[in-house]
Amino acid sequence: MHVLGIDAGGTKTVCLLADEQGAVLAEARGPGANLHSSGELAVEKVLHEVMEEAVGDRTIDGRAIVPAAICLGIAGVDREDEARIVRAIMRRIGYKSRVLVVNDALIALVAGARDAPGIVIIAGTGSIAYGRNAAGEAARAGGWGHMIGDEGSGYWIGREALAAVMRAADGRGPDTGLAAEILAHFNVDEVSRLPRIVYDRDLPRVAVAALGPIVQRMGGQGDAVATRILERATSELVLAAQSVATRLEMRGDEFTFYLAGGAFRVVPWLASELPARLAEVAPRCQVQVLDEEPAVGAVWLALAEARGGARVPNYKT
Repeated sequence: MHVLGIDAGGTKTVCLLADEQGAVLAEARGPGANLHSSGELAVEKVLHEVMEEAVGDRTIDGRAIVPAAICLGIAGVDREDEARIVRAIMRRIGYKSRVLVVNDALIALVAGARDAPGIVIIAGTGSIAYGRNAAGEAARAGGWGHMIGDEGSGYWIGREALAAVMRAADGRGPDTGLAAEILAHFNVDEVSRLPRIVYDRDLPRVAVAALGPIVQRMGGQGDAVATRILERATSELVLAAQSVATRLEMRGDEFTFYLAGGAFRVVPWLASELPARLAEVAPRCQVQVLDEEPAVGAVWLALAEARGGARVPNYKT
C-alpha cells in the first residue's frame, strides 16, 4: 500500500509518496497553491505536477503504483465553498484513490503530535493557531489572510516595518535604522519609491515577508522600532494560541505547542520569546519547533484514511 501526503502552502507545495509504514519513498516540490492568489487552474496544475513527479514511473511487481489514499492539506478548506472547489480539482486530476482534504494547519499539528492533543502556531507568509484536545475537538484563531489578519506572520512583520519607515519619513513616527536597510534591500535611494516597488511586485506578499530578517537584525542591534515590531508579533501569536487553548479547555493540560513555518527560521526572535510567554498561557505545556515537514502529517492522515477512515476533528461549538 502507498499513499500521498501533500502540503499546499502559500509559497511552496510539498508532496510525499510513502509506503504503509509511513516511510517516505519520494518527494516532489512545486510553487505555492493558493486559491486566492493563484486561481483554481494554477492550483490544479501545481497539484497535478507534484503528484505525478512523486509517483513517477515507480512500479511494484511490474504494475504502476496507485496510491490507496491521498491527503491534501490546504488553506481555506474550513469554508465549504472552497472545500468543494478543492475536491473538484482532485477529482479532475484523476487518481482513483480515497481523497481527504483538510486544513493545512491540521497536517502541521499531526506532523508533530500524531494523534495526541496539541496546538500548532504557524507563522509563515501568513499565520494561524490551530489545536485539538483530548476529546477530538478543534479550534482555530487567525488565518484570515493578509488583508484582515495574519498578525505575527512574516508578511505582517514586513508590512509593519515598511509602515514604520513611511511614518518616519513623514515625521509621523520615530527614526529607525530600518529605513536604510530596507532601501538597500530593494536597491533604491528614496523612501518615496518604496510603495511602487511593493505594490507593483508580482508577488507582493512574498516580497514584503522577505523583510523579516532585516527586522530581526535591526532588533538585535537595539533599534527601538524594530524591537517593538518583534514584540508585537510575539504578542499576536500568543493571543492566537491563548484563544485556542482557552476554547478547548486545555490551559491546565499537559501538551505541546508546535511552532511551524518559515518565520520562526528567519526571525528567530519569535521562537526564543514564545516559550516563556506560552508557559503563562498553559503552565504544563512544552514548546517545540516542528522539525518535520507538515506533509508528513498528511502522510499520517492518508494512511489512516486508507485503513478505513481518518478522524478529522470537528470544531468545538
